[in-house]
Amino acid sequence: MAEKLRLELVSPEKQLLSIDVDEVVAPGVEGEFGVLPGHTAFLTALRIGELIYKVNGKEEYVAIEKGFFEVSNDKVTVLAEGAELGREIDLEEAIRRKLEAEKALEQMRHEDEIKFRKAEAQLRRELLRVSVAEKYKK
Repeated sequence: MAEKLRLELVSPEKQLLSIDVDEVVAPGVEGEFGVLPGHTAFLTALRIGELIYKVNGKEEYVAIEKGFFEVSNDKVTVLAEGAELGREIDLEEAIRRKLEAEKALEQMRHEDEIKFRKAEAQLRRELLRVSVAEKYKK
């Protein structure tokens, strides 16, 4: 059994990670799940949330939007509609954008349902970005 997993994280814009890791925890549509070296092959859908990976016992965090997660032969491939490494998120800017999303959501509450849902999704993204970025500010 391999001692490490190869983690490949790709968004439409770029490849964010290609690294050997000890463990990956991801936000599946059916709930959070973890993968260790030697895990059986599978493919699943991801929801917006935190992807956590460990390297030599240190946790790293990534804000991801929905996508797909595949495990095969000790390689994890994550294809996400959007992703940001937690250490690269500007916390102050993320908080500002979260507040803007909350304000837009409140203004749309009684207006157009489609616009409301889009604003709600934007708020979820910004809440995630703040949560992930805060882990690096402690």
